[in-house]
Amino acid sequence: RRTSSQPRSLRQPSRRTPSSSSSTIIMPSPLPSEFPLRLLGNSATLLVTPVCLGTMTFGVQNSYPEAAAQLDYAVKTRGINFIDTAEMYPVPMSDPRWVAGTTEEYIGRWLADNKELRPHLVIATKIVGYTGAPKSSPAGPAAAKGILARRDDPPVESSASCRLDRASIIKACNASLRRLRTDYIDLYQLHWPDRWVPGFGVSAYEPSKERADDVPIDETLLALKELLDAGKIRAYGLSNETTFGVCQAVLAADRLGMPRPVSIQNSFSLVHRAFETELAEACAPSHFNIGLLPWSVLAGGVLTGKYRHGAAPGGARFAEFPSGFQERFHGERVVAAVEEYAEVAEEAGVSLTKLAVAFCASRWFVDGHGSCIVGATSVEQLAECIDGYKVKLSEEVLKKIDAVHLKCRDPTQGK
Repeated sequence: RRTSSQPRSLRQPSRRTPSSSSSTIIMPSPLPSEFPLRLLGNSATLLVTPVCLGTMTFGVQNSYPEAAAQLDYAVKTRGINFIDTAEMYPVPMSDPRWVAGTTEEYIGRWLADNKELRPHLVIATKIVGYTGAPKSSPAGPAAAKGILARRDDPPVESSASCRLDRASIIKACNASLRRLRTDYIDLYQLHWPDRWVPGFGVSAYEPSKERADDVPIDETLLALKELLDAGKIRAYGLSNETTFGVCQAVLAADRLGMPRPVSIQNSFSLVHRAFETELAEACAPSHFNIGLLPWSVLAGGVLTGKYRHGAAPGGARFAEFPSGFQERFHGERVVAAVEEYAEVAEEAGVSLTKLAVAFCASRWFVDGHGSCIVGATSVEQLAECIDGYKVKLSEEVLKKIDAVHLKCRDPTQGK
């Protein structure tokens, strides 16, 4: 589809182009597995299962024994080799139990108890992007204070903002390595950009929110190249990014003579399908070949159906945190859409949870070169989420889903 007259920066790299500093391919897990492995995006080395374990509840909603039980089940029972976390996890950050990095520490503790599994796992974590004034970034000054303090051992308080400059990236990565108790991170992701972008329920770009002091993308990528060259990370990815940001990163990587990002972790679900437009085009295998790792495929649990008809089961996320956390997932338009999707699921003979997971897993930008992130607060919930991947939706069901989407398009998104 691309002619040789086009510049290198606009073409997919040849298969000889390395996408990480390591040439060692992670071999299939020795544990029983239901899932074939696939290369993540344009990576030549990262072989992942089509399902990825999300862990952001580890440390607030889940204790260490509960987290370890989920890890045991996902990895040892189901053969999931892909685990995603972040330096800021657990969430919500407003909870008095929140301590940045606790989730990484839980995973590190489990890895230390299961050393023989480390070579067969793909561990992904994330560094936060810009944190500034409230509502100008996904995390404000209070969160930044907690995140920055935990980059030192023992913690050191700071009043600075989190940024994606070289010094911050190197320090954050070293802290994640320490907490995860590993010598390398397989996939190191930029949790959100340093520049302002709409996201987390906001969909409209506003030039008035641009900042003159954005960290240049070249500085951010050169820091990642330094980590790649040192063997501290094997590949890097983007998250909560836009089409402009993806193109900016790819062009910069080519200009700097370094690997391109292999993945993008963006919101995608039955109630938020914005990714499938021009961003999917940029990330397509025939273009930049950047695999999608969709997060919140169950819209914070709303797409399990457990909040239908005003229910608030004990221990559920929005029962425990009824206001101020992911409120976009329980607005009136979302409630109406969930009822329609529940009807589709019932007619298809599957649970709403399985319908939601199966839909995301079936998308061409996930199936083949991405992986579907699923998270839970219990092993039982996790089992149903993983089982959802095995459900194959008929064309008739997919048409019904599209009909609901056209009627209730992206109800989680505001202005």
